Amino acid sequence: MASGTLIFSLMAGYSIVYMDKNMISTAIIPISEQYHLDSGQTGIIMSAFFLGYSLMQIPSGWLADKLGAKRVLMASMAIIGLFSYMFGLANGLAFFIAVRFFAGMGHGGYPPSCSKSIAENFPQERRTFMQSLILSTSGIGGILAFTLGANLVSANWHLAYGVLGTLYLLACLCIFIFVPSKPRQPNVDNAPGEKKIGFLQVLKNRNVLVLFLAMLLLNILLYGNISWMPTYIKTTFHLSITQAGLLLSFNAIFQTVATVFAGQLLSKFFLGREKQAIFGATVLSAILVIGFVLSRNIWVSLLLLILVSCVSMVAFTGIFTWPHKIMDPHIIGSSIGIINTGGTLGGFLAPMIIGFLVKAASGSFVWAFTFMAAASIAAGLMVLFVKIRK
Repeated sequence: MASGTLIFSLMAGYSIVYMDKNMISTAIIPISEQYHLDSGQTGIIMSAFFLGYSLMQIPSGWLADKLGAKRVLMASMAIIGLFSYMFGLANGLAFFIAVRFFAGMGHGGYPPSCSKSIAENFPQERRTFMQSLILSTSGIGGILAFTLGANLVSANWHLAYGVLGTLYLLACLCIFIFVPSKPRQPNVDNAPGEKKIGFLQVLKNRNVLVLFLAMLLLNILLYGNISWMPTYIKTTFHLSITQAGLLLSFNAIFQTVATVFAGQLLSKFFLGREKQAIFGATVLSAILVIGFVLSRNIWVSLLLLILVSCVSMVAFTGIFTWPHKIMDPHIIGSSIGIINTGGTLGGFLAPMIIGFLVKAASGSFVWAFTFMAAASIAAGLMVLFVKIRK
């Protein structure tokens, strides 16, 4: 029961985090219309969040290793909740950029401390599956963003961010009640007299750096997709925000199931063959993305989008859960912090670059999606350099 409430609390927090990441892509549509922003400016607003996120990943991972996961988790939820309320009050480009930047800094504490909490409270053989459950919230957050969030944004985007801030504070309360303050797995902390692993040693770890780059490249695809998909679908197929949100929530359902299924595949069928699984998924994702952007039939496009989401989540889950199999649990918080910094840098670069590519192509998304496909293939090539000790 205790493990169930722990996972529920972590998943609840992560669901709101992913709801936030997805909801900005719909909120930016009425915001850009109200304040007359072009695609380059809206791309900067979305990228500012990931810049703050990137800057806090490594410090937050270090703090999670030093102070314990629970404190960092709670601080993260409280900070993001505050800046979500402030975003609802924002009224200009500079204000939007600043608030999203600081919200991103708050977000930076959640992924590494969440992974640290899993390492602190579950035996190693269960960590990959538990991590995949946590990652499945990317789909749950998408469902919330494109149903509840899209409807709130369509009615009043200011109200939408007030509701989001309240959800963050409720998630903070769940963590306070249900997440243990002390580790249940005694092997996570260094034993008395055992030599501690320094942060610089983690930073020099070959696999940490390789996975950092792989996550950066893969997240150009993932966050480029998240940031611009509502705008692309709305403009290409002439839909309302609510209609686009309904299609994307349908896609998010499949993404949720795919993430849990990916955890099972990687724990059993591809155990020891993670390289092949991740490389194959990144190449197939790239092919599907090109097919998606060239399609002009809404149902074919929806099918291809669902396939992109499902296949790319195999690669994402593989990269994110791999550290639990190949790295020392004493440094898992710092390792995940560094690796996910790569992911958030990808998230920082993607919305901005894609916004300017779309602007340069006079509104066409073909070159933008081709760029995302190339980044996916490069991520797959990068994981081939991971070194596994026998």
